[in-house]
Amino acid sequence: MGFTISVIIVSLLYLALLELSKNMIIGWCLALIGIVLMFVCRAYFMKKGKYDKKRMALMWVIFISYLMINYLFTGPEEKRVPAVDNKNPDVTEVVHVASGDITGVYNEDHSVRVFAGIPYAEAPVGELRFREPVAKKPWDGVLACDSFGPMAMQPRNAVLYDSLSHIIGFHDYRITIGDEYVEPMSEDCLYLNVYAPEKSDELKPVVFYIHGGSLNTGQSYYTEYRGETFAKEDVVFVNFAYRLGPFGYYAADDLKDESENGTTGNYGLLDQIAALKWVYDNIEAFGGDKNKITIAGESAGSSSVNALCVSPLTEGLFRYAIAESSSVVAKKPFHTFRTYEEAIEQGDILRKELGVTSSAELRSISADKILSTSSKNTAMTIDGYAITEMPYLTYEKGNNHEKALLHGFNAKEADVFMLNIKATQDNYEELIAEEIGDYAKEMAEVVPWNQPPRDDHIVIDALGEAKGALNTVYSALWFSYSHHVWNRYEVSLGIPSYEYYFTKRNKSLTNYHAGELPYAYGNLYRHPGLYDDDDYKLSEMMVGYWTNFAKTGDPNGDGLPVWEMRTDTQTKVLELGDNVQMVDDPNEKIYEVIDKYQSEEN
Repeated sequence: MGFTISVIIVSLLYLALLELSKNMIIGWCLALIGIVLMFVCRAYFMKKGKYDKKRMALMWVIFISYLMINYLFTGPEEKRVPAVDNKNPDVTEVVHVASGDITGVYNEDHSVRVFAGIPYAEAPVGELRFREPVAKKPWDGVLACDSFGPMAMQPRNAVLYDSLSHIIGFHDYRITIGDEYVEPMSEDCLYLNVYAPEKSDELKPVVFYIHGGSLNTGQSYYTEYRGETFAKEDVVFVNFAYRLGPFGYYAADDLKDESENGTTGNYGLLDQIAALKWVYDNIEAFGGDKNKITIAGESAGSSSVNALCVSPLTEGLFRYAIAESSSVVAKKPFHTFRTYEEAIEQGDILRKELGVTSSAELRSISADKILSTSSKNTAMTIDGYAITEMPYLTYEKGNNHEKALLHGFNAKEADVFMLNIKATQDNYEELIAEEIGDYAKEMAEVVPWNQPPRDDHIVIDALGEAKGALNTVYSALWFSYSHHVWNRYEVSLGIPSYEYYFTKRNKSLTNYHAGELPYAYGNLYRHPGLYDDDDYKLSEMMVGYWTNFAKTGDPNGDGLPVWEMRTDTQTKVLELGDNVQMVDDPNEKIYEVIDKYQSEEN
């Protein structure tokens, strides 16, 4: 009995491991064969009277070794992510774009056409690594755009880790036996995706979405920001991949010298601009109106939106901007932005770590080896070409491009960035001082160490009695303050600005960084176990606000609570939570302290 129970327990744990690691079906079959053989061998030896402790130990050694080898050699295959959820989708009509003909696929009810994996530039490999994107050469025949392109080179967790994070962190995991694979990752990543409504004679507004991920991680096919819902609301939705980390933001003087435009350190940003130009030139083929493009993004994607608003290369390519949880408009941005000198210094560190002296040598090193370095090349650069000056200076001159702005922040933005930070009464002020120096004391008076958190739901950990208060401060410093500054410029320039404050918490998740995404882009249905009727009601409102804005530059519309535009006297934000209403920004006092820090010269 003890043997049987032991084999069953080990087998169940092993099968769970295979599922969480997304091993191929052949791995499951071989595992089941091994389990059966374990029982057969025991029965055989018992029948022959040869079953003893020595043989039992040997059987267990062979069994465990067999399972380990099976696990290692039947890992998930690599496969591109299908464009739609339905199996064997119908193929769309042929669409002609600048480089050739393509087809997409229909979603299940034929209400949306999805064209996934459209190349918008040549693969940035070999001699094109660390160069501005090059226009895609024409292809022959019809290109089937029915699956998403590879993710850009980036740090990637083990499949097992990702599965466990969905269970522990997000309480959201679905068994997918029979459809196990991992997404490919490659330097050849410059592909975009178009979600278009059914064909119509009337051109539709366009949303051009930039994914987040600290300019270091992220993919265009994440379920949180797929575009089927927007397409059903008569908005053409585009998202895409761009170069990340050192492949997108490495800088060197020798690269600047070899560039016709004298640029370096902004290859990922230039990819974004190339994708935007492609959309402007080709979107009418999908029923989109090139004169009604809204650029949108979250986190680093939101910072990128802000950069596109000030880049001289994007003038006339879009009308409106949606920016969720970040910007680089402050005089001293807290992240995602750097001077040319800082970029060159970080590039020097990368080369030294890899033992090379030139960018030409760096082009010969494998992508995986470059990716394994510890150097930080994850920020946009004042290169004199894509970005010519600090963004706030462009706003002071009134040379920014957006004609209206929808933007905002979440209640607990800093949660997922505070892993393993222990905040106590004793070190609370010191932790704040790491960000704003001598103003930490004043900040600690505005937000005392024992101030209760704005939401007691724990996403990561609760290390230290001051963790909740520090979360409030960091959330304002790293994220919401930049939107406060952006509002000032928009009001002074007479540009309509609508700011939100996302506070929604449900039974499983809270209002952490990126928590608003599935609500705003209408993708709650992709994770049905996490959301209830109240969540879907809020999502319907947010999709309404976002799509109205893309259509008119004003989020307001029939059936929606009024979202008041920012003015000199109207400084409230729209709360998006259990209640949808105009409220005071809870961070006003915090902003006053940050203003003092920002006003210092150095």
